[in-house]
Amino acid sequence: MAGGQQLLEQYTVPQLARVFHSLPHLNVSLRSVNNTFNPHSEIYLESLGILGSIPAAWLILTLLVLLVYLVTRCCDRKPRPRRSITVLMWSLAILALLCCGAVAVGLYGNDDVHNGLVQLVNSAKNVDSILMAVWNQTDNIEMILKKKVQPQLTALGDDFDAPVSNKTMLTLLLTALHSVKQNASIAMNRSFEIRKPLTGISLAGAIGVGEKIEQLRWPVTMAVLSALLVLCVVLIVGVARHSRCVLITFSVFGLFAVIVSWLMASLYLATSVALGDLCVSPDGYLTRVVPPTLASEVFSYYTQCENIRTNPFTQKLRDGQSAVTNMRENLNVVTKLALELFKDQQLQPKLNSLSIDINTVSKLTSGLATLLDCKSLYKQYVHAAKSLCHLGLYGLTLMLLASLAAGLFFTVLVWVDSHTWIYIRKRDYLQVDEQDPYLPPSAASQAIAARTLRGQGSYPPTAPSVFYPNAHGTQNTIKQPLLLTPPPPSYATATARARQLHESMLKGGGINGSGGAGDHKSSQHNQQSTGGRAEHRSGLGDQPGQYATLSKQCKTLESSDFY
Repeated sequence: MAGGQQLLEQYTVPQLARVFHSLPHLNVSLRSVNNTFNPHSEIYLESLGILGSIPAAWLILTLLVLLVYLVTRCCDRKPRPRRSITVLMWSLAILALLCCGAVAVGLYGNDDVHNGLVQLVNSAKNVDSILMAVWNQTDNIEMILKKKVQPQLTALGDDFDAPVSNKTMLTLLLTALHSVKQNASIAMNRSFEIRKPLTGISLAGAIGVGEKIEQLRWPVTMAVLSALLVLCVVLIVGVARHSRCVLITFSVFGLFAVIVSWLMASLYLATSVALGDLCVSPDGYLTRVVPPTLASEVFSYYTQCENIRTNPFTQKLRDGQSAVTNMRENLNVVTKLALELFKDQQLQPKLNSLSIDINTVSKLTSGLATLLDCKSLYKQYVHAAKSLCHLGLYGLTLMLLASLAAGLFFTVLVWVDSHTWIYIRKRDYLQVDEQDPYLPPSAASQAIAARTLRGQGSYPPTAPSVFYPNAHGTQNTIKQPLLLTPPPPSYATATARARQLHESMLKGGGINGSGGAGDHKSSQHNQQSTGGRAEHRSGLGDQPGQYATLSKQCKTLESSDFY
């Protein structure tokens, strides 16, 4: 769109449009095709589909690689160093922040595309309003001349058929009346010729479709990008809390994010190339889609507006304006002669009505000249082209780059996340085999209990001791093992244990029948002391948090039991 008036804003092809236009356009057989924007051509649409399939092919390859990786790593139970897991966590956090930035760029680009399309629709509405104003203006001129002026001129001709005394004045009157009729026909024909090239040009349908598409596209895109952004934020929260469940959830939904990102990239790439082809030569495309009734010079006049004198409607407007001026002048002659020749007839109201209609046509014709000027329409045309090819293409490019970056980031995030949550396990606790509750616990159970008590700030009490007499009058001390509060033994079990202990002592020779009375008393005393302590210990053992030894139901050992 070279040249133009210095006072008018000119359209320049953006560099992004040239870049996308220079991309190879290939068909299925990988042969180059014409890169001129032509959405009605199947070959051209095929080339756009091949370009858009490049990100889709990359998506398929990515999914295959992720599938192989997950299959190889899902059964990996080898523990990892704590430092290694920390590095993975930091990597996830940094990549998630970068992915949030990429999605935010996509949101910004989506807003630019929305603003560009809104401005395009507004400019199209202004162009359509100008065209409709020209259409309505010319239609009103024809209606007034055809339905009001011509019938009134015919009625006046009938009134002038009455006999008059001055034939010369009557001849002049009829000549002027005939001139008014001819000029009315000329003005009506010129008005029709001006409207004819604009027949069939209506942007209302395209504007309605564009508005509906944008009303659906903008919120859907915002929702999808917002969902991706929320997914990144959820991952950051999961990393901060070391939540295995959140990381597993992201691994599942991250695959959907990868698919959505690459599919959007495919759509944006094909759309950007098509828009670049259009923006390289927008007037060339419009030349092919305008109706054949619109002459090429008329289209060039409004899309280039190089010089006002090249207005193709100038001659028609001049003819129409001259015809209206002649109508007004001839009507003044008719009015002057008619009032002199036909004084008895009431012609003044008819002549006044006719004069009002001709003045209305004159005003409409003058306004038509302003509407047909190229400045107002060309201004809207340039504004629409810049809104679409500068602002809209810029935002679409940002969305394309954001989708490509988000697809790569989500791919790496799914890979690292799947590599991380496998090694984040719940805290393992040592499982102790069940034992007889009446027997001492194993060494492992005692060690776990000791560690637990130390962690709680408690320490086990000293192990209880049981004293038994021996043959020399001294006492043998037997340390009982520390119990972890088993249930109190039954009476039968306690008695059986005591008898088993007594028999083992007899076999060892610690007590025999040769002892004297002193030994007998000493053993009684020691036995009573031992029995008292045992009862005292068993009483403490029944309290919560104590370690029981023998139950209070245990039978007291008498001196007769040793002989």
